[in-house]
Amino acid sequence: MWENRQGLIVWFQRRRNIKHLKRFGHLIYASKRRKYAVIYVNQSEVENVEEKLQKLPFVRKVEPSYKPFIRTDYEKKMPVHTKPYDYNVGI
Repeated sequence: MWENRQGLIVWFQRRRNIKHLKRFGHLIYASKRRKYAVIYVNQSEVENVEEKLQKLPFVRKVEPSYKPFIRTDYEKKMPVHTKPYDYNVGI
């Protein structure tokens, strides 16, 4: 039912070409100043979409996001040792 998705960072030459990028995936963000866009596509289609985007004349470079492959479950390095306090002092 749910398919894993992966981001593609597309570097382009002019902002007016952002409309053409919308047909390849879900456009999340487009930077005005740095001229790049973030597009999410299904992981099974990443290679095909990347090749199609690379062939467009206004695209400089296409980079895949490595976020789905990074482990995000963290473990504590050292256990937290609490100092036992004696609260019965002075009684």
